[in-house]
Amino acid sequence: MKKLMLFVILLGWTALAQSQVKNKNAKYTFEVNGNCDQCQKRIQKAAFSVSGVKMAMWDIESHQMTVLINEEKCEIVAVKQAIARVGHDTDQVKATDDAYQNLHSCCLYERVK
Repeated sequence: MKKLMLFVILLGWTALAQSQVKNKNAKYTFEVNGNCDQCQKRIQKAAFSVSGVKMAMWDIESHQMTVLINEEKCEIVAVKQAIARVGHDTDQVKATDDAYQNLHSCCLYERVK
């Protein structure tokens, strides 16, 4: 009986340890508002400013941001916060009004209330 209990405990512990494994190449795609090449450079630069971001590409036409991150070094919300700090709304984090107003006039996208 003791061996069976020990086996069950070890099995549960192993399952718990496996669930906490972070992905070193996690791919995320999410929406970021913007208009032009200047926006693209600003958004990608903001994403790369977060430690753990390996790849960041924003598509002007679709407004889709694709990032590859090391989840052991950062979380996706940190990337979205960095993008919002430079004035661009994401699907989860909105830029402050001050950050938005500091964008160049051609970069002022239509904000969703």
